[in-house]
Amino acid sequence: MPLFDRQKRDAVDQLVEDFTQHRLGRRSFLERSLALGFSASAASALLAACGESHPSPPPAPGTVDLLTVWGSAEPDSFSFRAVIDPFSTKTGITVTIEGNRDLNAVLTTRIQGGNPPDMAILSNPGKMQELARQHHLIKLDSFLDMTKMKADYAQSWIDLGSYHGGFYALFYKAANKGTVWYNPAQFKADNLQIPATWDDLIKLSDQLAGAGKYPWSMGVESGAATGWAATDWVAEIYLNESGPEMYDKWVTHKIPWTDPSIKSAFQKFGKIAGGTHYIHGAPQSIVATNFQAATYPPFTSPPQAYMNYLGDFAAGFIEAQFPNAKPGTDFDFFPFPTINSHYQGAITGGADVVVALKDTPTVRQLVTYLATAEAQTIWVKRGGFTSPNKSIPLSEYPDAVAQASAKMLTSASSFRFGAGDLMPSALQTAWWKAMTTFIQDQTQLGSILSSLESTAQQASTS
Repeated sequence: MPLFDRQKRDAVDQLVEDFTQHRLGRRSFLERSLALGFSASAASALLAACGESHPSPPPAPGTVDLLTVWGSAEPDSFSFRAVIDPFSTKTGITVTIEGNRDLNAVLTTRIQGGNPPDMAILSNPGKMQELARQHHLIKLDSFLDMTKMKADYAQSWIDLGSYHGGFYALFYKAANKGTVWYNPAQFKADNLQIPATWDDLIKLSDQLAGAGKYPWSMGVESGAATGWAATDWVAEIYLNESGPEMYDKWVTHKIPWTDPSIKSAFQKFGKIAGGTHYIHGAPQSIVATNFQAATYPPFTSPPQAYMNYLGDFAAGFIEAQFPNAKPGTDFDFFPFPTINSHYQGAITGGADVVVALKDTPTVRQLVTYLATAEAQTIWVKRGGFTSPNKSIPLSEYPDAVAQASAKMLTSASSFRFGAGDLMPSALQTAWWKAMTTFIQDQTQLGSILSSLESTAQQASTS
């Protein structure tokens, strides 16, 4: 064999490693060998030396380095571990899980340092799109059975996990933000009807307020993120009033924040936040009350309020505060009322997304496993987990309330991720602050929207 310079020798070593580690197929191996100057016979000989001429034994069990958003002491971490354990037992693959709430910063640092994890579970698709754009992610459709995926997941979930035609992210643990919480027993006692439309919702609110009762409880306090709960209101209203196409234009800044459609969504939210006798102590109490504590008033005895809007994770807050409350009897939700009949059934939400940063046999096995109904059912049965996978029977969910939320997610006419989580972080933060200003003084809406538009322009050029 002729002597190669060091650069060519390194290239050959890398070629052999890629093939033996199953990162490269036979055809690609031969093509790269020829490009390095090997003759066809020499390339075939090298291929045989790598073990191609004989059936290869299955790769030895390996490891997967997985970075998640769930801290090691959090309940979600223990539930995820329960999902992973059967996989490790069956395959012999060790999955090392590192949980960190500051995942984005940790992941960026590791990538820049040349030490990315094998896989990560991100908290929103915005980071996925950024990583895909920077070519840090592996296309999952290069090994997943997409026919099976499309049978298990609605097209909207496939679209959310895609970037420029490639499928990069598996939506895993989802949250339904189309839920309005109420006390079924109290509604029955007061002969109240579940509102199906926005107009019905306002009529019900006025009816309760006119009787000297508070129809709503609301709180947006959340430390440095105070205001996010109010942005969820606006996003849900906007999707239901203006539809998914306009929603996409809004979150990608294809329309200005001063657009009449955005103003209308703010005003509808303002009708609830500033309604006469709608919320006790409003508007000051809204900004001062923690979003979790705001879920409690409808379920006290007697009730201090009748309705609260928050994502389906509110069920966990309610059950923790009222351990004897029975789902479906003592607490429940109704779907966010229809505003525009053309978009009935559209909901916003959130989800944690599975991505791969390295293409190895062990990563492929784990991603394939996590996509299955079998794997996700393990967490579903434990509670606190809603899956967008349509193949999981609703009967696997622990109670009727969880079943109803899962049904909404899997059958939604349109699903969109919470608007703020799809926007640049500077704009998202500005929007949180803007909501607290709007709640306290709705006459400032014009200047608030103009200010957000300026922030959006700056974010898009930075």
